[in-house]
Amino acid sequence: MDLDLKKQLSKIANTIRELSMEAVQKANSGHPGLPMGCAELGAYLYGCLFRHNPKNPHWLNRDRFVLSAGHGSMLLYSCLHLSGFDLPMDEIKRFRQIHSKTPGHPEYGMTVGIESTTGPLGQGVANAVGQALGLKLLAAKFNSKEFPIFTGKVYCLAGDGCIMEGVSSEASSLAGHLQLDNLVLLYDSNKVCLDGFLSECCSENTKLRYEAYGWEVYEIDGYDFDAMDQVLKTIQKEQKKPCLIIVHTVIGKGSPNKQGTSKAHGSPLGTEEVAIVKKNLDLPEEDFYVPQSAYDFFAEKKKEGAALEDSWNQMVQKWAAAQPDLYRDFEKMKNKEVPADLEAKLSAIELKNPLAGRSASQAALDLLGELLPQLYGGSADLSGSDCTMMKKFPIVAPGNFKGRNMKYGVREFAMAGAAAGLAQTQMILPFVGTFFTFSDYMRNAIRLASLSKLQVVYQFTHDSIFLGEDGPTHQSIEHLAALRAMPFLHVIRPCDGNEVKMAWMAALKYHGPTAIVLSRQALPQLEETKRPFAEGVGRGAYILKKESGKPDFTLFATGSEVSLALDVAISLERVGKKVRVVSMPCWELFEQQSDSYKASVLGGDIGKRVSIEAGVSMGWHKWIGVDGIAISIERFGESAPQGDLANEFGFTADAIVSRLLV
Repeated sequence: MDLDLKKQLSKIANTIRELSMEAVQKANSGHPGLPMGCAELGAYLYGCLFRHNPKNPHWLNRDRFVLSAGHGSMLLYSCLHLSGFDLPMDEIKRFRQIHSKTPGHPEYGMTVGIESTTGPLGQGVANAVGQALGLKLLAAKFNSKEFPIFTGKVYCLAGDGCIMEGVSSEASSLAGHLQLDNLVLLYDSNKVCLDGFLSECCSENTKLRYEAYGWEVYEIDGYDFDAMDQVLKTIQKEQKKPCLIIVHTVIGKGSPNKQGTSKAHGSPLGTEEVAIVKKNLDLPEEDFYVPQSAYDFFAEKKKEGAALEDSWNQMVQKWAAAQPDLYRDFEKMKNKEVPADLEAKLSAIELKNPLAGRSASQAALDLLGELLPQLYGGSADLSGSDCTMMKKFPIVAPGNFKGRNMKYGVREFAMAGAAAGLAQTQMILPFVGTFFTFSDYMRNAIRLASLSKLQVVYQFTHDSIFLGEDGPTHQSIEHLAALRAMPFLHVIRPCDGNEVKMAWMAALKYHGPTAIVLSRQALPQLEETKRPFAEGVGRGAYILKKESGKPDFTLFATGSEVSLALDVAISLERVGKKVRVVSMPCWELFEQQSDSYKASVLGGDIGKRVSIEAGVSMGWHKWIGVDGIAISIERFGESAPQGDLANEFGFTADAIVSRLLV
């Protein structure tokens, strides 16, 4: 590498150190260790390697950078600011302050240039695997020798904590299996954790582990620009597998009294130490100082990035003229287009009666796969049981990305993290499936997708005790309440095939994550649910059976318990009671309705309010009132046939009527 370039990169690295430690010091909160230790790496990546355009951070063919070790966010913010992204110095100075664009951990959608919300360690690795997989899927669909539309790579920086977290192991195993030759994992190996030295809790050979996954592994000195250039430029041109680069660094480098120790990890260096670092690095006393040469250097890089995108746009125009049908799919995927007559087409699907919720969703997916090129699915080794396989499309295989169905293996957490990465490609609408009880494995990834408002669909099946003989280990009890507690996640539990079809309409309309929760057992197809989306599921809750006169009871139910509620209503009416039945498939959608509509369902003198749902009662009293009756399950299930379980837990019409008429 040219000596002058190395000198410039060194100056940029020290600028990153200064901005990072001063932002942390000003906030009196943060993690200066990683940004200071990886400053040279950041300077090289943003100054020499990445093919992106800060003028248009969303350019589809950019290289992407995921900071899995999200606590080191000041490295990323410093690099984005210097590179010319829309992140002004005032925001650097407002690090970790309310409503700033520089929160403690990077948040997708808040700050330009942030490719993923990270912080819970290891998940950024799974997001990066999903992004890399998504780019391979897009390349397989659209690329040709003449028109290489998608050629970007995904780079991910992970720390010791990320490497130890199980989700990164799941995701790395999957990436090795798929031979993702567009994924580069940079391992900041500084041998220090927040609690002390890495040797106190981990002694594995990471290099051998990743070689066993099927990765190429390199090791470099994190302060040797020649080594970085040689390895990363070689990978850029000749990569055949996912690559792990073990970058040996010193945490908090530049801080004479704290570098190499956990004292540099999670707290400010202190004003005296900051002053010493600035003096040792020959930096001016001025706070947040950036040499003009650094801005000038990146201004040239910014022009190069704009030229790269301009050239790509010209190629896309030629491609659009040469391949108009393929380009139409490209536009559909980019804009997440949904046919205007989709609701009519979904409604026209003929379903057996009775039919399991999972089977009704399978029928919907087979149609949606044909109509929506952006829809890609997958399952954690359960596609035959959770009914997520789009039958008309092949399975993605190692080195072959023409398919639309992913086999994630028994890797639920990585599957959910990768699904978020697929959504972050801006072109793919992913859905993933498993049994509802295993949503616990996925929960933190679902949480980050909700925080990021990513359009991901989770198809959960085997939704209650009524899955039967597999018993309490597989029977969901608390899971509906747990997911309903998560902001921005829509949880939909349809009661039959008609509601399942409209649940998919709801998921496609919502620009955020949706969990569709489905039964294993067959459910009757109800005439009462045959209504337009805007009058049924789209409302979140709606009156399924209207009372005649002033009601004695209003029954609220979801999923498999809706038909049971109708049976209960019939039994109550036989003894002279007047009953309203409300199907309430999605609390979140109901919350969004007008006060007048909510009052028409809930308000007035509607008798004793009763919820019927085969799960814990938590949350239901918001709708049924403190004196309402919750027909629920407050303990774990049993291993037994479905009918025996209904009798044991009081989920029969006779048992519920007896309870209500006491």
